[in-house]
Amino acid sequence: MSAELARAAGPVGVAGLAALLLAPARAHRLAGLAAWALAVAVLAVYLAPKGHTAALAAAAAAGIVAASAGAALLLRRPWLLALATLACVPARISVTVGSTQANLLVPLYGVVAAAAVALAWELLKGDTRARELGPVALPLAAFAGWSGLSLAWSQDLRQGAIELLAFYLPFGLLAVSLARLDWRRRWIGALFAELAAMGLIFAVVGIEQWINRDIFWNPKVLVGNVYAPFYRVNSLFWDPSIYGRFLLVAILACLVVALYARSIRIVLATAVASAAMWVGMLFSFSQSSFVALAVGVLVAAAFVWRRRALLLTGLAAAVFLVAAVGSANVRHAVFHHSGGGLNRVTSGRSKLVSNGLKLAVHHPVIGVGVGGFKHAYARQQHLRTPEPKAAASHDTPITVAAETGLPGLVLLAWLLVAGLLLAFRRGAGDLAGRAALVSGLVIAAIGVHSLFYNAFFEDPLVWGALGLAAVAARQPLAGREDERPQPPQLDREVEPERQQEQGVDGRQPDRAGERDLQRLPEHG
Repeated sequence: MSAELARAAGPVGVAGLAALLLAPARAHRLAGLAAWALAVAVLAVYLAPKGHTAALAAAAAAGIVAASAGAALLLRRPWLLALATLACVPARISVTVGSTQANLLVPLYGVVAAAAVALAWELLKGDTRARELGPVALPLAAFAGWSGLSLAWSQDLRQGAIELLAFYLPFGLLAVSLARLDWRRRWIGALFAELAAMGLIFAVVGIEQWINRDIFWNPKVLVGNVYAPFYRVNSLFWDPSIYGRFLLVAILACLVVALYARSIRIVLATAVASAAMWVGMLFSFSQSSFVALAVGVLVAAAFVWRRRALLLTGLAAAVFLVAAVGSANVRHAVFHHSGGGLNRVTSGRSKLVSNGLKLAVHHPVIGVGVGGFKHAYARQQHLRTPEPKAAASHDTPITVAAETGLPGLVLLAWLLVAGLLLAFRRGAGDLAGRAALVSGLVIAAIGVHSLFYNAFFEDPLVWGALGLAAVAARQPLAGREDERPQPPQLDREVEPERQQEQGVDGRQPDRAGERDLQRLPEHG
């Protein structure tokens, strides 16, 4: 397939995604879904390795059948989409596309395909819901649209096509599908239980790896542990930083449950689980994960203690400053203005940040195009190879600024503010508010993590948090209306006892009238 057709597929795909996010009319959303599917197909064919046409066609046919079966299941039990998404988050499979090797969430793409088929079926059957993501829909459509449009001038078409096909297009549709879910208390509880159980399992595996000095999957970590003064583990993940990031999300969810729980048993159980996961995260030696966890804890404390949280923030900042000044390497790098020392302290990322900023300054209007950071960085620094590993970006805002220019950076800020406001504006007075709080903490913590590890939009937890925050935001405040939505749903189960108490028409019978009749004297 020609490169020109692949470049055109990027804008077409994000235009379709924007229609799914914003269009009010059902026909327009169907057209957007068709454009999304067409762009996915074109980019997949462009990136597919040559010489395996028959095998790829058979795999595509099997995928369509599996997606149809999965869609039928999701139509019966919609909340299985959230549980399946969370279960597939760690399942990254190494895929080689041409000369590029990437660890992709292949099982999750099957879940997205099922969600796409289910969405198409609902729209064809007359579903009129629209703009499920609420105030996040417009900034998300704008940012994804501008990023996809930049594929037209990307300096690395193949990497840009991978970014759109592997992350923006599938995860954007996933966010829409999750935001369409109706609020269910029991499914929210099941989702938290799954997250906590996964975190504990991964932590136990990580601790066992550290004890036995045995690493799975990643030969790069194995080699690094030979020369490092500490031993990093990755549990069932490919990268230790991704492992640490998942555990910090699970810890923050447990923290919110513990802060608002009324039962001492729940508080103790979540505290023990958080401690075990913290130990597991410790052996990942992911500095970015611990910084993100600290920020998440401070934000959660601000919801509980309000102004008193400022004291905790000041204390944490003082401890961090004392620890930094106590480090000889940091003192030499900062006080003696040693660029090389600062670069060693930050494991080489200081140089990447400074050079990435230069790249963004040199392309301020439209950037170098989505996926073009590494190629443009190598050209700017006159490196020997066009895609050296040393040119990999470790900072999401800098990457966005370099690849999509100042407009992309502004749209990113708009999206983050809209997402955090959607999650935090409700408060945490009821279960929906606490679920929204967890979603906001996930967005904030992974946002901080992405300042040191460029994987904000590559993490499906971010897109899932946006969708679930929209679900919680639609619920009426506690004490005003029943939290359960009024229209009947496929997975609603009404208790027979409650039906009998409410009567046929759903109204409470006049018990007072019955008592008055019982008091009347009997007449012969």
